[in-house]
This record gives sequence, C-alpha cells and structure tokens, in this order.
Amino acid sequence: GSDYIIAGNVSKYVVLPAAYSGQPKKGHLVFDACFESGNLGRVDHITEFEYDLFIRPDTCNPRFRVWFNFTVENVKESQ
Repeated sequence: GSDYIIAGNVSKYVVLPAAYSGQPKKGHLVFDACFESGNLGRVDHITEFEYDLFIRPDTCNPRFRVWFNFTVENVKESQ
C-alpha cells in the first residue's frame, strides 16, 4: 500500500503525456470529480489507453474505497 494522501477531488484535470507540451488535443482525457459524491483524487497517464486512477476514501469511513464517481471528457474514437 502507498502512504500517499489524496486530499481533494480532481477538477477538470487534463491528463497529458509526460513529454507533451502545448494545447490539449482530442484524446487528451479530461477527468472531473468536483461534484457531490465525486471521489477521484489523482490520475496518472501511463499510455494513450491506460491511466492509473486513485480513488479517495469514503468521507464517513476512510478505510473503505468501495465506489467511484467521476466523469471523463475529450475522448477520441477507438480510445
């Protein structure tokens, strides 16, 4: 397990490849969990088709992470 603490939800977070600079393009995913019951705390880009998602613990019981609620935008066909 990781000791990394996730303090808040991602809010319209654009995930770009590490070596990319410039404006986001179609396929650079936008994650958002800044709404009631949203619980996505962090997103790491692995490949165009793979991301590591870190779900925040439940507000009333920090030992549990049994649900997830977030949105994804800016996908391209076949992604």
